[in-house]
Amino acid sequence: METSINYMKELFHLKDQDIRSYSPLTLAYIGDGVYELVIRTILVKKGNCPVNRMHKKASSLVKASAQSAIMEKIEDQLTEEEHAVYRRGRNAHSPTMAKHATMADYRRATGFEALIGYLYLREEYMRMLDLIRMGIGEDEK
Repeated sequence: METSINYMKELFHLKDQDIRSYSPLTLAYIGDGVYELVIRTILVKKGNCPVNRMHKKASSLVKASAQSAIMEKIEDQLTEEEHAVYRRGRNAHSPTMAKHATMADYRRATGFEALIGYLYLREEYMRMLDLIRMGIGEDEK
């Protein structure tokens, strides 16, 4: 099986589009799902344990305040292009807000999700995973 999304593109007849044309909230939308899937994959692959425990751990890593903290850790590691994507996401005006987050945390989290979505759609998986790893502190263990 192919390791890129090329198979999905072929199977569903998806055309390539200039990723820079996507709105930052669209990038954040896909980035949110990708980031959550990465976190869930990490937790499941680290060992079988009660689903409730995995859910609590995942929730603690995907909430807006945690994503905001990740951005604080990785922001100085971003390229100019990545930083521009992050800023676009952070500055996007969303019609909703997280229930238990400050506006600043929510905006930084949206920027983080936009960055993850951007890297995913560009198929820069290794870079995306490296930034996530730095952000959640896996390189310290």
